[in-house]
Amino acid sequence: MMSRFNLRRPAVIAGVLALALGTTALTAIPGTAQQAPTPVAGVALPRPAGPDFADVAARVGPSVVRVMTTERVAQARQEVPPQLRGTPMEEMFRRFGQGQQQQPEQRRAGQGSGFIVAADGYIVTNAHVVGENAEVKVELADGREFQARVIGRDTATDVALIKVEAGSPLPALNFGNSDGTRVGEWVMAMGNPFGLGGTVTAGIVSARGRQIGQGPYDDFIQTDASINPGNSGGPLFNAGGDVVGMNTAIFSPSGGNIGIGFAVPSKMVQNIVGQLREHGSVQRGWLGVSLQPMDQDLATAMRAADAKGALVSAVEADSPAARAGLRPGDVITAIDGRRVDSPRDLAAGVADVAPGRSATLAVLRDGSAMEQRVEVGSNPANRVAAAGKPDAAAQPSLGIGLAPRREGGVAITRVEPGSVAAERGLRAGDVVLRAGERDAANPQDVVDAVKSAREAGRPSIALQVERDGARRFIAVPLRAA
Repeated sequence: MMSRFNLRRPAVIAGVLALALGTTALTAIPGTAQQAPTPVAGVALPRPAGPDFADVAARVGPSVVRVMTTERVAQARQEVPPQLRGTPMEEMFRRFGQGQQQQPEQRRAGQGSGFIVAADGYIVTNAHVVGENAEVKVELADGREFQARVIGRDTATDVALIKVEAGSPLPALNFGNSDGTRVGEWVMAMGNPFGLGGTVTAGIVSARGRQIGQGPYDDFIQTDASINPGNSGGPLFNAGGDVVGMNTAIFSPSGGNIGIGFAVPSKMVQNIVGQLREHGSVQRGWLGVSLQPMDQDLATAMRAADAKGALVSAVEADSPAARAGLRPGDVITAIDGRRVDSPRDLAAGVADVAPGRSATLAVLRDGSAMEQRVEVGSNPANRVAAAGKPDAAAQPSLGIGLAPRREGGVAITRVEPGSVAAERGLRAGDVVLRAGERDAANPQDVVDAVKSAREAGRPSIALQVERDGARRFIAVPLRAA
């Protein structure tokens, strides 16, 4: 209803204005002679302050895409009616009523935005847009649609990388330096709000370094450029047309834009996208410490000059921090020359260090400044992710992810929508027992079997698959790697 009123309002105002002008022109004042009207010079109204984004929008628009998803979700089980609970009919309802009325699954549609970052079809969007097991399609600005393959997702930063095969180079965007973005600077957002299609809005950078409780790596750019549901995953541009952020979240009691939107800085997006493209997952460093923020009372007690830094409250046994000699009570004030004002700064700094590499910590201990060299370990979250989704380099290019099983065989952890594996009916949860002429004891056996079959020029490979206790062979075509 509101949009209809808004559309009508200019017409009503124009009608009132026309009536007033007509009355003045046709009514003579009694006792006066009518004179020719005096020409009125036109007045040029000043243009609003700010840049004209028309040229920028025309240049970057073809690189902004619409992301559409379809996710299969299990339908909720039907509850036993209250009048049957505790009666002999309850068990009968559970056994027979569920099967007659429950559908095995339903499909849920969603949509968002994204932008092309490489001419060969790599596209960036939000992790929450593509979901965990959704089929993903991409609609380009020229109307073409393509099935997309999910390369990787990082839920900690809400960044995902997907890829389409367009058959020709696509227009890619340039990343700008988000560290150089200033509060008050003009920015432009593009995306697909409410499914309307390509939409451009403009505003300024309202704040930087915002923490909104999404995770330990929060470092959002806040903007008052209009961002609404469906804008998620779209780019935030500076006045030069470089991407300085990815629109991710809004603060809104009503669910619509109220001028408080948040974008992941382009520096973080670039880092995550690089790891997703290379590994399929993000590897973050780990110290193995518990941290707490400093306040003035603690600063005085720790003989620190100010309340800046991250106070170590505990050190895990046999962790990188323990091996480096860090102790509870240490105050970490910098990592590799980057100042640490809070535990969040240290968490972000450590996460940027690749596992196995060393970092130098500036430490205040018992009032004395010192430096501590530490070999950063692998975040336990990396190991959990690797158990379900190993390094992409160790995966066969059939559109499946594999993981070892203690019970034998190799578990299929994911099946990419549109892949040859999906076309042949493979599912996450299937177990590969044999690939070609090899027994599959670990993922590498499947990788090697696929490689050997390709080198031998075979058009397909036979996989022995177990599902729900039943075993069968499935012939999977071997496309070019």
